[in-house]
Amino acid sequence: MKAGAVKVLFVAAPLTGHLLPMVPLAQAFRDAGHDVLLASGGAAIGAAPAGMPIEDVASTVSFTRIGVGLLLAHPKLVRLELAGRGGTRMVGHTFGRANAWFLDAVVALVERYRPDLVVHEPLGAAGAVAAARHGVPAVLHETMPFDGPSLVAAVTADPTMRTAMRSHNVAELPDPFAVLSISPPSLGLASTGRPMRYVPPASTGELPEWLGSPGERPRVLVSHSTIAGPAVGDPIRPMLKLAPALDAEVVLVRPPARVAKGALPPNVRCVGWVPLREALPHAAAIVHHSGAGTMFGALAAGKPQLALVGPGDRRHNAELVARRGAGIAASTKELTAATVATLVSDPSIRVAAAEVAAEIAAMPAPAEVAAKLAAELAP
Repeated sequence: MKAGAVKVLFVAAPLTGHLLPMVPLAQAFRDAGHDVLLASGGAAIGAAPAGMPIEDVASTVSFTRIGVGLLLAHPKLVRLELAGRGGTRMVGHTFGRANAWFLDAVVALVERYRPDLVVHEPLGAAGAVAAARHGVPAVLHETMPFDGPSLVAAVTADPTMRTAMRSHNVAELPDPFAVLSISPPSLGLASTGRPMRYVPPASTGELPEWLGSPGERPRVLVSHSTIAGPAVGDPIRPMLKLAPALDAEVVLVRPPARVAKGALPPNVRCVGWVPLREALPHAAAIVHHSGAGTMFGALAAGKPQLALVGPGDRRHNAELVARRGAGIAASTKELTAATVATLVSDPSIRVAAAEVAAEIAAMPAPAEVAAKLAAELAP
């Protein structure tokens, strides 16, 4: 490491969509000459950028087992969560149990790696606990349009997580060294964190040449979750059925093999893993499952989006976009050709989306935030 460099550990729950939003800040630290290590598990390990060191601390975490246990213990809460109306209670139990599962590994990693700073996402609270256990400052990196401290509080309130915390002599978490907020103010979220520009992380796959320029007709990207599960709000098949009625080029991103190999309408094309941040500039709109990463990516690109109302945070995300006017929130049943046509043609949606993009672009870049944090850590 260069003189004055710091060691920074990034901790995320073992899901791709939880690690990737933190990668731009990790890369900013690394580009400035600091030592960086990522820690996560599951599919997130393979999603880390080439050359970025990552430690698997959560390979054995099973969200299926956690879900079954919660279904038996809290059936009413599970039903609310599937409807997107569970608030932070269900996510607290789910990720409380998950973080308890890999807390020992994160505590051991902090002891071995000896970072000067631990950066964690709200549902990777094991990072905050491990930092507290070893007296290391922790930064809470918000990665979704929720108040980060409230999510950490929900995770650490879970009984399983509290037991795990006590085993490491951590009863309560100290205030974070800093909270980083990626939500633009006009979304209307009450965040007191330091603003940081959302930068879509690079993803695997190469952009086909034809996706790197506008098509003859308005192009509508259709993306779905990287996580399989009940009622996830997958727009692929509904959009495939609607495509013949649309005056648009419909691009299905990562469709099931059965769909990709089947007969397709003339205006439908399929692609595998592609970097959405490179495909979005040439699209007229995107239809997606309301995942936070895709939502922020479309906002940063200034593109109208149709966000499907779904379980967990997806109803919340979709309704935020719709209230801002930057897109449309709809259930799968409400996904019609007329709705998609409105998404593509309504100038008020395009204007609102462009306004939010300009707002995001004006927020401090990850490199600026990394430099400030490193300076504050200096003795």
